[in-house]
Amino acid sequence: MNSKQSSKLRQALKEIASDIALHLDAPLHLKLWDGTSYSCSATSSATQNSELAIVIADPGAVPSLLRRPTLDRIIRLYAHGKIDFEGGTLIDIGAVLSDKNTRKRLKNLSKLKLLKMLLPFILMPGADVSATRSFEGDETGGNRNKRNERDNIGFHYDVSNAFYELFLDDAMVYTCAYFSDWSHDLAKAQFDKLDITCRKLRLKPGEKLLDIGCGWGALICHAAKHYGADALGVTLSQEQYDYSLDRIEREGLGDKVSVELIDYRDVTGKFDKISSIGMYEAIGVAAIPEYMSKVRSLLKPDGLFLNHGITRRAKRKATRFAARPEQRALVRYIFPGGELDDIGHTLQELERAGFEVHDVEGWREHYALTTKMWCGRLTARRAEAIGIVGEQTYRIWVAYLAGCSLAFSRGSARIYQTLSGHNAKGPASVPPSRADLYQ
Repeated sequence: MNSKQSSKLRQALKEIASDIALHLDAPLHLKLWDGTSYSCSATSSATQNSELAIVIADPGAVPSLLRRPTLDRIIRLYAHGKIDFEGGTLIDIGAVLSDKNTRKRLKNLSKLKLLKMLLPFILMPGADVSATRSFEGDETGGNRNKRNERDNIGFHYDVSNAFYELFLDDAMVYTCAYFSDWSHDLAKAQFDKLDITCRKLRLKPGEKLLDIGCGWGALICHAAKHYGADALGVTLSQEQYDYSLDRIEREGLGDKVSVELIDYRDVTGKFDKISSIGMYEAIGVAAIPEYMSKVRSLLKPDGLFLNHGITRRAKRKATRFAARPEQRALVRYIFPGGELDDIGHTLQELERAGFEVHDVEGWREHYALTTKMWCGRLTARRAEAIGIVGEQTYRIWVAYLAGCSLAFSRGSARIYQTLSGHNAKGPASVPPSRADLYQ
C-alpha cells in the first residue's frame, strides 16, 4: 500500500469514526497505524478520562476485513498484531461494546454508508495472516478416537508449564475458583475450590479417590494432605503428567498420590470417590453416555461422583456446539474437540446411567471472576509470556480468557458442580442436610 492509498484510507477511517461517534458516544478511541487517534464519542465527557482504544496497527487489516468480515479473520488479525487494543484489557473493550445501550446505538449505524466509505479500498493488499497458530486436524471432534483425544488435549495443555505459571495461582489450578467472598484473592479462592470439592465428596482418610483430568495435580495432592485420601490422577497431557510427578515427589506424597498418563476409559479398579473437574467439556456430547457408564463402573456401590463442567444454555432445537462462529473459533484456536452440554441434558444422562443426583450448584459468576483474574495476570506479564510461547499464542490466550470472562458475565456460558451417588436404592451416601459443607 503506497502513501497515497494510506492517506485516503486514513481519511475514510476518520469519517467513519466521526459517524460512529454520533451514534455510539462510548469511552473509546480508534487509533491508527501512524499514531493518529479519533474519539468514538460525540461528547468529550465520555472519553476525556479514558485511554481505551482499538488500534488498527496495519492498514492492510481494513481490506482484509472488508473481503472477509468474520470472527475468524478478526482473531487472525489480532493474533498477528494487525489489530490491537490499548488503555485496558480486552475485557474492558468487550464490556464497552457489549453494553446494552452501546449495542442499541450501533444498530442505528448505516452499514451501507460505512461500506460505501471503504469500498474503494477493497482491492488494496490485505494483511498476511495465513500462518496463524491453529489446530491441524478434526477440531470439531466429529471423528473421535483415543489418538485424536490425546492430540486435542496436547494442543491446549502442552503449550508450556512455564507459560501457565505466569497467570495461574501457585497451586497451578486451571479450573473455576470458588469465592466464598468476592474480595478473596485467586490463591485463597482456588484453595477453597479444592476444599469444597473434597467436602462435597465427603472424603475420609484411606478412601480411594480418582481424579479424571487431574491437571497439574492440585486436587489429588490436596485430597491426600488435608483429607488423608489415597488419590490417583489421570491425564492425557505430557506436560501435566511430568509436572504432577515432580510435585508428588516434591511434596513427599508418593505413598498417597499417583498419576498416570492414560485415557480415563483405560482406568481399572474401584474407587470410593471420583471427581472430574473441568474435563467434561472435552469429551463431546455424543460420548457422554460412554463417559457416564465408565465412571459408574469405576465407582463403588456407595460411592460419590462430582462432575464439574462448563455448559451452555439449553436450546429449543438440538444443534452442535460448533455451529456458531465463536464456538468454531474456540475449537480451532483453543480447545479442539471441545463441546458444551446443557445442564438439563447432563442430569438426564447421569440418571440414565444409573446415578442419583444429590446436588447441583451453579458457579457462573465465580468463573467470570476467575477468568478475569487470569486475563489480567497474563496481560501484566506479556513480555515473559511472549518470550516463552511467542506473540501469537500469548495473544490468542488473552483473547480466549477475556472472551470467557465476558461469556460467563453475560450468561451465555454457565458452569455447574453436580454431585451424584452410584445408585438411587437404599440410603444415600450424603448427610440429611448440607450444613457440613459450609461450616
